Order: sequence, then C-alpha cells, then structure tokens
Amino acid sequence: MRVAGAATLISIPLKPSKTKPTRMMALNYSNKNKNMNPPTVAMASLSGKENEKRKLPILLFDIMDTIVRDPFYHDVPAFFGMSMKELIECKHPNAWIEFEMGMISEMELARKFFKDGRPFDLEGLKICMKKGYSYLDGVEELLHELKQNNYEMHAFTNYPIWYEIIEDKLKISTYLSWTFCSCVIGMRKPDPDFYLEVLRQLKVDPANCIFIDDRIRNVEAAVEVGIVGLHFKNANLLRDDLSQMGINISTDECQKNS
Repeated sequence: MRVAGAATLISIPLKPSKTKPTRMMALNYSNKNKNMNPPTVAMASLSGKENEKRKLPILLFDIMDTIVRDPFYHDVPAFFGMSMKELIECKHPNAWIEFEMGMISEMELARKFFKDGRPFDLEGLKICMKKGYSYLDGVEELLHELKQNNYEMHAFTNYPIWYEIIEDKLKISTYLSWTFCSCVIGMRKPDPDFYLEVLRQLKVDPANCIFIDDRIRNVEAAVEVGIVGLHFKNANLLRDDLSQMGINISTDECQKNS
C-alpha cells in the first residue's frame, strides 16, 4: 500500500450473512464527522422496470494496483536509470496529475515531465509501461466470475489516456466498462465531486455501490459520500470480503441459471 496510516474498519454487509463479518466493509467517519450525514446528489429516478432489470450492487473498481500492476512504481525508475527516490525528486510535481486529468497532451507531458525540462524517449516510456501492464494475481479470474453472475462493473480510476494501452493489451472491457476515467471526467479521486459525478451518471443510491481501491484515502472518500468502500490488498481477500457482503461469486450458480 502506498498510503501511510491506518483506518478503523467496520462491517456493513449489503444483506444479512450467517458468517461473522471480517475486514474493511466500510470506514468509520472520524469523531468530528460522526454526526454528519453524507453529501447528497441529485439523481434522475429509474423506472420500475429498469430497476427490476438492474442487478445491484454496482461494483466500481480502481485499476492501478487493484486490477493491473502499476509499472510506474516497478519499471519506470529503471527505464530512466534512477531510483524511485531520484525519480520523484526530478519529476515535475504536477505534470502527471495534469495528464491524468486530461489537461495536457502526452507531448506536453514529455516537455513537462522533468523539472529541468530534459528530453526523454516518450515512445520508449510507453513501451516500458505496456510491457509492465499485467493482471494482478487472481484478479482476472474474480472479474470473470463476477461477470458470469451479471454484476454491473465500472472502472473508477485516476489515469491518463494511456488507459487505452492497458485496454489494448489486457482487454479489461471484457469484464467492465471504462466509464469513469479521470482523463475523461476531468476530476481525480479523492475529490468528492468525482464520486458524486459517478453517482449522478449511474442514477443509483450510494449504498447500492461498492468501491474497491488499494489506496485507503480513496476508500475513505467513497465512504464519506455514502458508498460502501473496500480496501484492496489482494484478490483472495477481496473475494472473501465480497462473499461476506452477499456478493455471489459462484460460477456453479450462474451455470445453473444459464
């Protein structure tokens, strides 16, 4: 995990379970916020027929280091011949964030990536990134099972237009839609407005969404607007947590109904 600190975690299953709840089903508000209600968002109502057809809850997945290995932390420092510490010290503090929000193009990124404006092989960097993209252990199998059980799933991620490179290699759209990318929406997690925009577009109550992310601050931000949050650590623990919440991951059951 790349975020320091810990959070108090409580269980909020979406439907009763006979087993005792375990990890991180949702996050407590801090004491100063415990009497505050989550922000509200105006949403158009779905018709009764549409609601009947829609399977809830909706699953919202972060992508990097939740579904896909992030090469920035594993491969990019070596590409530049630097340690991670050296890279962080040399790179522009805002260029990648602006790229993630769609504010600058990749050519502008190349000009701004380093504080001193030094040139580098942009295409070589993209090749390095593409080589490094891979599914995390056990995640693709889990996505497949959730898809087989007809759960609605969306990407909810901070990433630039290079998400298209991930899609080209891993075909993530086989399992979920690239619906909420920061470069398209123009916002980044943990901005609460990004979460509220997701709810507005989905036309769904926050409690009917489960958000999974490896960064604890992003999970906290989801819970603060009423979304159920899960802190991702690995696919096996996520599978256990979803099962505790009543999410059907059994392929046997979906085969019976097919």
